[in-house]
Amino acid sequence: MSAPRLGKPGQDRVYAPDFLTELFRNPLDPGYADAAAARRGAADSAPARGWRALPARSVSLVVVVMLGFLFAVAYRQTVADEPGRSQARSGLVTQIKERESQTDRLSTQADQLREEVSRQRDAALTGSAAARLRNLEASTGLGRVRGDGVVVRLADAPDKADAVTGAGAGPPRVLYSDLQGVANALWSAGAEAIAINGQRLTSTSTIRSAGEAMLVDFRPVTGPYEVSAIGPGSMRRKFEDSRNAALMRKVAQGTGLSFGVREADDLTLPAAPEPQLRYAKPSVSPSPSGSGVRSGSPGSSGPATTVSPSGGGR
Repeated sequence: MSAPRLGKPGQDRVYAPDFLTELFRNPLDPGYADAAAARRGAADSAPARGWRALPARSVSLVVVVMLGFLFAVAYRQTVADEPGRSQARSGLVTQIKERESQTDRLSTQADQLREEVSRQRDAALTGSAAARLRNLEASTGLGRVRGDGVVVRLADAPDKADAVTGAGAGPPRVLYSDLQGVANALWSAGAEAIAINGQRLTSTSTIRSAGEAMLVDFRPVTGPYEVSAIGPGSMRRKFEDSRNAALMRKVAQGTGLSFGVREADDLTLPAAPEPQLRYAKPSVSPSPSGSGVRSGSPGSSGPATTVSPSGGGR
């Protein structure tokens, strides 16, 4: 490291660069820089080979042409398959409409036959027996009833989705558990007959959902949902004081879901379809081995032994 030079008295001192300053200023040896410059010159003068020789513009043009060809093939295939898909879709829609019309026709025919059976039965029975049978049908849901009651209306919240971004899609919807809770609360409030959108509820009725469809006794119902109930005059007050009504009011206030209760005069609730009941039959268990006698057999000398059904009774 060189020492600083001293000037004449009265002049400013001049410092020469030292070794450390020069090392940080030029860290690369000049020989390495010359070698790198020589390699770059040789690469520029040598002829280019392969795809690297193509200009960047040519490569971009080839890529664009290939993408355009692929899009054209995909579009043509989509257009070619569209008639088949449209035909299959229209065929399914036609079948659905035919099945719906057939179901409505059969339902109407079943109602007419049920009324005819009721008339023939009333004509065959005495007055007291027919009246008792009608009361039993009304209480079990198998007969049409009329009377004053309450209507509870539930509807989905309005759709507030943004038209551009789609934010806010999927409004709060009425769940099958909401309908179950309302129906149970009405039963507890003293309802004698309940129907959801014209579907009469019985002791074996089910309220379920399949995807976005609501099913009452496996029959689809759509919103808005009206739960109609026939019962005493105090039914509305008891229902509105129930926990389920308070919960539904809170949900409606927080989500925008529609919930309302009103009194209705002279309601008519239709009869429920005939239930398909299954009867259990006890199986006769074999007698213990070695006895040689079956219970209740004609040849047994003693009294017949009653054998309980397999699985036990209630």
